[in-house]
Amino acid sequence: MNARHFISLGGLLAAAPALADAPLPLSETEQAAPALPAILAPNARADLENRILRERLDTLIPQIMREEGIDMWLLVAREYFEEPVVATMLDAENMHARRRTILIFHAPGEGKPVERLTVSRYGLGGLFAPAWDPDKQPDQWQAVADLIAARDPQKIAINSSDLYQFADGMTLSQYDRFMSALPANLHERVVSGENLAIRWLETRLPSEMEIYPSIVRIAHAVIGEAFSRKVITPGKTTAEEVQWWYRDRLMQLGLTPWFHPSVAIQRQDVKGMIEGDEAIQPGDLLWTDFGITYLRLNTDTQHLAYVLKPGETVAPAGLRAGLANSNRVQDFLTRAFKVGRSGNEALAIARADAIAAGLDPSIYSHPIGHHGHGAGPSIGFWDNQKADPRGAGPIRANTAWSIELTSYAAVPEWGGQKVDFRTEEDAFFDGETVRYIDGRQTEITLIPAD
Repeated sequence: MNARHFISLGGLLAAAPALADAPLPLSETEQAAPALPAILAPNARADLENRILRERLDTLIPQIMREEGIDMWLLVAREYFEEPVVATMLDAENMHARRRTILIFHAPGEGKPVERLTVSRYGLGGLFAPAWDPDKQPDQWQAVADLIAARDPQKIAINSSDLYQFADGMTLSQYDRFMSALPANLHERVVSGENLAIRWLETRLPSEMEIYPSIVRIAHAVIGEAFSRKVITPGKTTAEEVQWWYRDRLMQLGLTPWFHPSVAIQRQDVKGMIEGDEAIQPGDLLWTDFGITYLRLNTDTQHLAYVLKPGETVAPAGLRAGLANSNRVQDFLTRAFKVGRSGNEALAIARADAIAAGLDPSIYSHPIGHHGHGAGPSIGFWDNQKADPRGAGPIRANTAWSIELTSYAAVPEWGGQKVDFRTEEDAFFDGETVRYIDGRQTEITLIPAD
């Protein structure tokens, strides 16, 4: 593929290149072995990332500061030690904070725009106005204190949270230096910016949702390659070799995983998952967990495949029924989404409905977006199917989710053996309904034995 194929991608955003010839819509139907979408060259990626970042700063910051009643938000990062929020606010050419980078948002009210300031030696792609002259005030923290005192905010939010890692970016040393410089009469105005951090990270704009289906399609296409005879030769290829094939394929595509891919085998008369250097055999049920990072958004997908035995043309009925059971659990969960409802409440409702339907579910879903395991309330954990403090927060509109869960079922063709039917698909909640970003697996992928 020549360079023109990477960058002739018009029409995604009003003034930015698209991911492919035309953006893909959200879809409830997942294609089997879909074609791989075009992938942007680095300069086109940077252009698109910067346009979306500017839009997020222009529109989302004023909204969440107003709704949370915060008139100043202070964020601090150091080179190679970027806190989670600051890392998402750096333009594409600034890959790391420089020395100590301090960002300040000030909402003066009365209809005035939010100030975006940086108290640092370096500008940030024109997205933040420089607000420090080291020649006039060599002490960076005193410059911060003077800036704050001049604006006299009523609430000064810093990223400090015991519960959420995404909102805990203010380190102890930075906090001590900040508070030492800040006038004593302003100390009581310092509050946690936990909700600002979570809302900044979890909220997806329409422009992001326009590109998300193509990103998920890339992940689905790579999984389609992995679960095929192109990669797997039954009796020879091991689960571990497929894992490393994923890594190699992503290097070829110029993409990165956000976790090492998982591949495992379930086999008749063998308990649990088989991993490592075990060769894949006809009759095996394969499972994979795979996610990529592209254009600052992440995917997280779990699919199942069956290696046909000689003479077979479909997977055993018991295996097909098991995946259908997990699809039903997905339906119960997505119907439990409601704005303002906690993750814990959604978990309890979905589990109760699934169990009443005779299913054996385990639900462990999470937000997704700037991070694979993203900011926002969790909906269960594989090791805790009851209420958890991390699931106490509210579900909000315009958020993306990995609908991750399993159901267990006895498979008659395997002598009643209990099988784990794991599934995970990325979805978007618009405040009314949950829609899959690029469909969901409803049929087990088939791999011919010969």
